Amino acid sequence: MPAYVVIVREGPIHTPSEMEEYQRKGAKNGVDPNLLPLAIYGAQTPLEGNPPDGVVVLQFPTVEDAKAWYFSEGYQDASKHRRAAAPYWGVIVEGFEMPK
Repeated sequence: MPAYVVIVREGPIHTPSEMEEYQRKGAKNGVDPNLLPLAIYGAQTPLEGNPPDGVVVLQFPTVEDAKAWYFSEGYQDASKHRRAAAPYWGVIVEGFEMPK
């Protein structure tokens, strides 16, 4: 069953150099073949509450694949710079399949 990594930026980037380092390290890690980007900081239509500054939605084949990517040494090394650049939160959510 697919799983989704949702990363939400709650405010603007306050330390651009940290974001640059995140992008540099992320590019060095390469792209996980299990990762399918569905939304990356696209235009938003707010529905409820205060809209976030940005949203990323990534699809993986399974929750285990999503965890393996997120908790990998390479991504954790890069993501500490993203978190130092702006206020973020994230979640892995299991997908849903309609019963037949």
